[in-house]
Amino acid sequence: MESSTGIWPDHVRVNPSHPGRIIPTYPSYVGGRDLPSDAYVYTVTTSSILDDVFESLTLKRKLERGSVDVSEAADFVVGRCAVADGATVEAATAAAAAAAPQWARMPLRTRMRLGAGIRERLRLRHAEFVKLLIAEGTPRALAEWQVAGLLEIFSEETLGWCADQLWQEIDHSGRRMVLRRVADGVVAVNPPQNAPASSALFGITPLLAGNAVVLRAPRSAPFGVMFAMRELVVPVLEEIGAPPGTLNVFCARPGPVLKGWLDSPRINDIFYTGGVTRGLDLERECVARGKKPILELAGNDCVLVWRDADIEAAAEALSECFFGSGQICMVPNQVLVHPAVADELLERLRLTASLIRPGLPEDPGALLSPVLRSERFFEYVRDALDKGATVVHGARRLETDGSPSDTGLFLEPTVLRVDGLEHCRDIEAVREETFFPLLPVVVPEPASDAELLDAMLGYVNENPYGLRNSLWAKDKAVIDSFVSEVSNGGLLKVNDSHIGFLPYLPTHGGTGRTGGAFGQANYPMLSCTHLQGVSIAEGIRPREAVFGAYAELLKGDSPSGDDTTGTADAVSAANT
Repeated sequence: MESSTGIWPDHVRVNPSHPGRIIPTYPSYVGGRDLPSDAYVYTVTTSSILDDVFESLTLKRKLERGSVDVSEAADFVVGRCAVADGATVEAATAAAAAAAPQWARMPLRTRMRLGAGIRERLRLRHAEFVKLLIAEGTPRALAEWQVAGLLEIFSEETLGWCADQLWQEIDHSGRRMVLRRVADGVVAVNPPQNAPASSALFGITPLLAGNAVVLRAPRSAPFGVMFAMRELVVPVLEEIGAPPGTLNVFCARPGPVLKGWLDSPRINDIFYTGGVTRGLDLERECVARGKKPILELAGNDCVLVWRDADIEAAAEALSECFFGSGQICMVPNQVLVHPAVADELLERLRLTASLIRPGLPEDPGALLSPVLRSERFFEYVRDALDKGATVVHGARRLETDGSPSDTGLFLEPTVLRVDGLEHCRDIEAVREETFFPLLPVVVPEPASDAELLDAMLGYVNENPYGLRNSLWAKDKAVIDSFVSEVSNGGLLKVNDSHIGFLPYLPTHGGTGRTGGAFGQANYPMLSCTHLQGVSIAEGIRPREAVFGAYAELLKGDSPSGDDTTGTADAVSAANT
């Protein structure tokens, strides 16, 4: 894969065993310029790790230490990204602060062209982008799903709705009034280690509102992020005349970068995607420093399956829990099923889970991703079994070909049955997001339908997390109750894919431990702004504007139309 904007430093030579091949290189991009570096992170394909973990990771480490020449890089080396030092990180913040006022002054219609341009470039280069996501470990089917989701985020419908929220004008009583959302300034974006490239594209949408952006690419998977920024975003910014520094992107370790962002007076918002503990700590630190935190943390989504649900379709949606080995925040994490259909659902889930298999990321039929630290998964399973749960399916390690193994890098999709609603959250796998292919199915104690529905809806609202919640039911009264009574979460779905993307509706964001104290459905284009009202008047007398409305009210109350209070006198004095 060659890059149109990657820079090939002088020391990068043609690989003698592959004539004409060069190592694609992305330097830090700051203030509209490429900044050189002596340190690089190399990306090797996930398939090479699954094929020979020692060979691929050994070569990666040697390249990063400089103990072998770049010309010795094998075919499985995708490319490399510069590692930013402290001076580069500071320069990125300074460049964004300088660009932000100029960029915010550009008309909204001009900035909206950025979204349309990204959408068109994504359509043109989607195959390259998918290839990179696969190389970094995303199964092909899920890489294609991510691209489809991005096309909804940047769709004409979604962007148009957001633009409508940014500016609304009203003519009233001789005044032109405006309700507008004003860009906060400089937004620092920290994507997650899982799905970093698509998350980075989602994370730069505050640009459309007039913010400048500083983005850190994670060292674990930076190449897709850099490709997305340099090939899909930067060219469009240049086309519409954005000032240098509107977007700045580099690869660095998170700790020092986050500390620098917190300490910098130039950073207004920090958009952080990651773990709950660090995220909520960061929220407190942001507030203490007068910065706005935008958080995308854990999910632990609930799905309710009612007695009249389409069980086959519900099981199909629930199996999304296992996609990417559960390492996706918006997948189903726990199920509440009506006792009358619990056995039928569990059997259908067992069959569905048995068909979801591992494989190399290039395999279009593979939906499981490698899990490098699986010990915690088996701790969750043991905890559940110790507290009365039973395994319906799974709980084994698998090799790439799907065969059970004590040393496999994949985890078998696992379904647990948990009887009883009252104490089910005593089980860790129910109470917390596991980030594994592990789905607990909770079967409440038998009761009347009215009591069951009330208990199940209450359970959802009591969830400490709140990303997405789903319902499978046909009864219109049950659907209406779910929609009207569930306040938890940023998105509710009924009889639909849990993870599917739709125009207009949010793709991210939620309540509780998912989004923090200020959490809600997240459109970063709106979240990184603040609401402001404007009134532009002509021929208005200030004193009349203050007291006139009440004087008119009194005229309507008085049969004679005479004023009997000091309000009218104040208005009269103002007009004298």
